[in-house]
Amino acid sequence: MDRFSYCLPTHFEFGEDAELEVGRLVSRFSGTKALIVLGEGSARRSGLFARVRTSLDRALLEYAVLSGVQPASQLELVREGIDLARDERVDFILAIGGGSVIDVAKAIAAGVRYRGDVLDFFCGEAVLDDALPIGCVLTTAASGSEASATAMLQLEEGRGVAEATSNVLIPSFSVLNPALTETLPAYQVSCGICETLAYLFGLYLEDSQATGVSDRLIEGLMGAIVEETPLVLSDPADVQARADLMWASCMAHNNMCMPGRVPHPVSREIALVLSARLKKPLGSCLSVVLPPVLNLVMERDAARLARLGRRVWGLSSCGNELEDARAAIECLGNYLGALQLPRSLAELGATGKDLEDAVEGTGLVKEALETGNSQVIEHLTRGEAHSLLVALAGRSRTADVAA
Repeated sequence: MDRFSYCLPTHFEFGEDAELEVGRLVSRFSGTKALIVLGEGSARRSGLFARVRTSLDRALLEYAVLSGVQPASQLELVREGIDLARDERVDFILAIGGGSVIDVAKAIAAGVRYRGDVLDFFCGEAVLDDALPIGCVLTTAASGSEASATAMLQLEEGRGVAEATSNVLIPSFSVLNPALTETLPAYQVSCGICETLAYLFGLYLEDSQATGVSDRLIEGLMGAIVEETPLVLSDPADVQARADLMWASCMAHNNMCMPGRVPHPVSREIALVLSARLKKPLGSCLSVVLPPVLNLVMERDAARLARLGRRVWGLSSCGNELEDARAAIECLGNYLGALQLPRSLAELGATGKDLEDAVEGTGLVKEALETGNSQVIEHLTRGEAHSLLVALAGRSRTADVAA
């Protein structure tokens, strides 16, 4: 296990009617006037926004409102929110929604006290060491932004996605009421599940030594997700199953499983760029990208994948580690198919050129191909990088992209 430093200061309010505690929580974390950041209308239609406002009113707190966040976080809306926050002299940012809403809220919180362009934090031009406090009312389980130090931002057209990471972006509190996810479309739930699993795979496939504790944590989270998925999809009103999925997603992304590990980011990096290019949910893109990446690293990570097959999918060993690893990847593929997520470029609505551009657009594979520096993509060799580019671009059947 590698040396690490870990802190998670977020207060979690979990369970039925937890959103009624928002006013008390904003006050607890020294907020007196909040900027509420919303999506395009679902929080209003469901009555959630009204309940949150009532809670703020009862706590004698003021607030301003910024709505219209789209699934892909927009830079211009962030700049608008920063101006509004300054004009209204708010001292707290409150997000009501999913990952995109929370990411916009984080970017606004980062930019209010900064006199330059907030984009500087996402392009490495400035150090992010100060931000307004942030609170979240979560409505979907997917990205884990409600407990992480990272914000993802969709840049101007054609410029892709960028991220900023700093402990000042970790929310002061997050409200998680599983019942708020009941009205989500099944496809959106499936995309969120895939996003969480892919993130866990990125942590699981790494080269650090003596990671037995976090291995078990990751396997346990994966197992819980796999077990609860059919219950949620068959009965959207199963709040207990939704509670397990929501908490598993939060635990997966809050870095509890990361200390002492080096993540393997290839599938996520490619899917992020592809998602921005095609304007598709990140989970749907990961469903296409993840299995080929696992096939590519299968020989090197056979022991780990074989063990995952036994502990998560309940597979019995056939006596051949490589075949056991292949069976585990096949189980994942079948699971993604059961979620009715795309498994090929055609199902995703993408062309080979789209995916090739996405692969190269990450900068990871491109740099590895040009320099032979395998470390830029976490131990993926130059030859493997080229194979991945070929497989994902649809010029080869070896990676099961078109299955």
